[in-house]
Amino acid sequence: MRVAIDVMGADLGPAPLVEGGVRAARELGVGVSLVGRAADIAPLLAAQDVCGLDIDIVDAPVVIDMREGNPAEAVRTKDGNSLMVAVDLVRREQADAFVTAGHTGAAMTAATFGLGRVRGVRRPALVAPFPAISGPVALLDLGANPEVRPEFLAQFGVLGAAYAERVLGIANPRVGLITIGEEPGKGNATVKAAGPLLASSGLNYVGHIEGHDVPLGRIDVAVTDGFTGNVMLKFAEGIAELVYRTLREEAERDPLSMLGAVFMRPALGRVRARWSPRRLGGAMLLGVRGTVVIGHGRADADAVVSMVETARLGHAQGLVAAIAEGVARANGLREPAA
Repeated sequence: MRVAIDVMGADLGPAPLVEGGVRAARELGVGVSLVGRAADIAPLLAAQDVCGLDIDIVDAPVVIDMREGNPAEAVRTKDGNSLMVAVDLVRREQADAFVTAGHTGAAMTAATFGLGRVRGVRRPALVAPFPAISGPVALLDLGANPEVRPEFLAQFGVLGAAYAERVLGIANPRVGLITIGEEPGKGNATVKAAGPLLASSGLNYVGHIEGHDVPLGRIDVAVTDGFTGNVMLKFAEGIAELVYRTLREEAERDPLSMLGAVFMRPALGRVRARWSPRRLGGAMLLGVRGTVVIGHGRADADAVVSMVETARLGHAQGLVAAIAEGVARANGLREPAA
């Protein structure tokens, strides 16, 4: 397998992406194409131990950074930008997956514009594993579609179920629709109309769920619109940091607590790492004709390795084909998309 990594446009610059790409090649056994300004990448790569690794540099002189006013327009009009160059490697089958920690909107535009949608997919959606008591929950959409229609939510259930099965390894995943109450009559008009569509989709649909059901692991796939999903994810990140800092402050209040904190420090560190957005493997863009992973803008080398591992797993498990089959069944198409 070969992964095209866009190393430009992230908050921390290209260095963590290059280091992470080298580590991914070594630890995961994948080929890596580092896409971006060759003049910037070459010295960073020269400082790494790349002996025996399958790594090359693909020059893309134009950068679309986080300050871009109209990222979608920039992707389409700025020739040679690293996002489109990386996506084009996948389109031309010179790479099997596309990974970036750059501008999310620009990355989604590049993937959708460059690869196209799977037949029958109305709107691609972003999904990521949300930490829960019983294991990760597939939460989608995480921002690709702030405004949705009922049929979009129903299809997110199909996309999320395929992701849960192929990437998270959950057989017959339980799908729930996030709203403000478990009763069928709760929620806005869009949610109320989406419920029956999910119920008739052939999925293992368990009905309405509330926000607390996600971290408690009462479902395997949590479906919502991109506005709500993005707020949930960012809010959870903040709460995790609040809990960690509060525990640390309380542990430093008296000598006895400080002694206990010494023994608890490794466990607290592991808990913090489980909730770190840089350790969750990035968000996958489901519904496009290729494997696409979009990471946090502050991704470090560890995060890049996790992102590449997510891409590797999705590709190896045939996620795009599984989505095509699931959407074909749900839409009543005669044959799945290529």
